[in-house]
Amino acid sequence: MRAGRLVAMVLLLQSRGRMTAEQLSAELEVSVRTVYRDVEALNGAGVPVYGDAGHGGGFRLLDGYRTQLTGLQAEEAESLFLSGAPGAAAGLGLDRVLAVAQLKLEAALPAPLRGRAGRVRERFHLDAPGWYREQDAPPHLAVVADAVWQQRRLRMRYRRWAAPQEVVRQVEPYGLVLKSGVWYLVAGVVGAAGAAAPEGAAGAVRTYRVSQVLDVQAEGGCFERPAGFDLAAHWEAYLAEYDARRLRLHAVLRLRQELVARLPDLVDAAVVRAVAESAAGAAAGDADAEGSGADGWVTVTVPVESVALAVPMVLAWGADAEVLGPPELRQAMVLAVRNLAERYS
Repeated sequence: MRAGRLVAMVLLLQSRGRMTAEQLSAELEVSVRTVYRDVEALNGAGVPVYGDAGHGGGFRLLDGYRTQLTGLQAEEAESLFLSGAPGAAAGLGLDRVLAVAQLKLEAALPAPLRGRAGRVRERFHLDAPGWYREQDAPPHLAVVADAVWQQRRLRMRYRRWAAPQEVVRQVEPYGLVLKSGVWYLVAGVVGAAGAAAPEGAAGAVRTYRVSQVLDVQAEGGCFERPAGFDLAAHWEAYLAEYDARRLRLHAVLRLRQELVARLPDLVDAAVVRAVAESAAGAAAGDADAEGSGADGWVTVTVPVESVALAVPMVLAWGADAEVLGPPELRQAMVLAVRNLAERYS
């Protein structure tokens, strides 16, 4: 741990020039006293770190001194792909590795490019979680991530929605996906005989929310990833299939146009897309027809999971929405509004 910190200090001084003890303390996340001890250790090892006293002083390397410790190790190079998502790197246990890798890269750059890299870091930041949601912090993420890197099978106890809720699964972890601040594991299910699940490629690959993993152990040996498996392509196909399986009912609604403009902040993307397509179709038709938007309202068809889940969604839109069909959803809305009126009367 200390050796890595000493390397990081040298790289900081090489790439940024003179730095005060307080600045080094903040960058390395240690006390100022530890910074002074580390400087003494570097001097003892022959690294020419000098301290300038007074206003504008600080520590610096002897002019012309450059370390040769700028070569990236394998895990440092891999961590650079997460440089735009520091929260994700921390969740995977790569935050310190990423910091050192970035320092090595910065120290190896010529001075003009080093300045440009610094400006990019100062001006752009990626915040993965969606609004109104905290970053997912699964307790077993580091173990799962290590198994993904090492291609080791996992035996995990998992909590799911269907009964029985707690199940034990042996899986081959193919990759991790961070979706709106939530971590998901894409893995191949392993059969009782130790072979991949026999129900075909689509059935063999499953998606698990990592925060629902109750307990997990990595097993010995390595597995072979399926030839040509594309994590990004698989995830896109999974999302499309998930929406088709989840949104099985279609509701016909009249919406005030002011509400349509606010929908991206209120509902998921599948509903927003359906509203936009329906509204565009109505606008392309007869401008005077009912539901075309000429009267400030538009008639749309949107996918919903069920009547029970559609009722609170539409209720949240208040008087800016009216259910036209199907009849069971309209009747459920009538009952819900009647119950609300009785509650508040």
